[in-house]
Amino acid sequence: MRGLGTLICLLTLASQAPASAPDHSPRPLARQAVAQAVPAPKPAVIVTAAPDGTLSRLRPEARPSGAAAAPAQEPRDVEEPAVTPGEATAGSALVKAFAARSPQAIALSVRPLVRPKAMVEKAMARRQERARGAVCGDLAIQGQEVGFVPGRIPACGIDDAVKLRSVAGVSLSQQALVDCTTARTLKRWIEEGLKPAVGSQGGGVAGLRVAAHYACRTRNNRPGGKVSEHGKGRAIDIAGVMLRDGSEISVLRDWGGGAKGRALKQMHRTACGRFGTVLGPGSDGYHRDHLHFDTARYRSGSYCR
Repeated sequence: MRGLGTLICLLTLASQAPASAPDHSPRPLARQAVAQAVPAPKPAVIVTAAPDGTLSRLRPEARPSGAAAAPAQEPRDVEEPAVTPGEATAGSALVKAFAARSPQAIALSVRPLVRPKAMVEKAMARRQERARGAVCGDLAIQGQEVGFVPGRIPACGIDDAVKLRSVAGVSLSQQALVDCTTARTLKRWIEEGLKPAVGSQGGGVAGLRVAAHYACRTRNNRPGGKVSEHGKGRAIDIAGVMLRDGSEISVLRDWGGGAKGRALKQMHRTACGRFGTVLGPGSDGYHRDHLHFDTARYRSGSYCR
C-alpha cells in the first residue's frame, strides 16, 4: 500500500505544468547592461521671458546623445599685437591686446593695473608736502608755526601761535593768526557744521572769506574796554563762504533770505557750543556783516546771539 501511494503522487506531479521562471533576477545587472538600459538624463535648461515677450535660454541646450566630442583644434599662429608702455599705462590698449590673443580671454582683470611710478611719486610728494605744512599735529590743518607773539598792550599776545592757510580742505582768503585750540575748533565746525549747512550749493564749500583774526585791541575797539579775544589769538571773523562755482554766500547780503540765508543760520547754530562765543547779525551793530567765533570759556556755557 505504501508503494502504491508513492506511485500515485509521482504521477500527479508529472501531470502538472512546470512553474514559470521569475521575470527579474534577484541579482543586480552588470554596469554595462544598466548603462544601455537606462538613458542618460538631459541637462536642465532654464528658460526666462525677455522684456519683449520672447523666451531666452540661460543655459545651452543638451548635446545629442550620439554626438561625438569635438576634436581639439590645433593652435593657430596668431600675431600678438605690440603694446607700448604708454598704452599699458592707459589700460585700454592692454585689455584689447589680451582680448585679441584668445576669444576666451578675460576682458577685464580682477586685479587693478599697476600704478605708474610717476603717479606714485607725485602722490608721495604731495603727502610729504602736506606733512610739512601741517600744524597743531593735524594734517587737515595747514599753515605755518609762528610760536610766541608778543602784545603791545597787557593781556594781548599768543603763546604758541600758528598762521592758517587752509583747514579741512577749505582755503582761507587771508592767513589767520590764532592758537591751536581755535584752529582745532574751527576744523570741527567746518567738517560738522559748515559743509553740511552749505551742502551742494554752488558745488560745495571752496573757501572762507576771513574778515579778522589776531589783532591786539579792545572789544569792538572801544577805548578803555577789555581786551578782545582777537587780541589773544582765540577769535576769527567770517564774512562769507566762497563756493566752488565762483559764487559766494555773504553774511551782509544773504542773512535771513532764501537758501543762502538758511545756510548762514545753520552755520551760526552749529557753531554754538563748539565755540565759546558766537555772534552774528542782530546781536549788535558791530556784527551785521560777519560771524564772530571765539574760544573763550564761560562758567555759564557758550554765549550765542
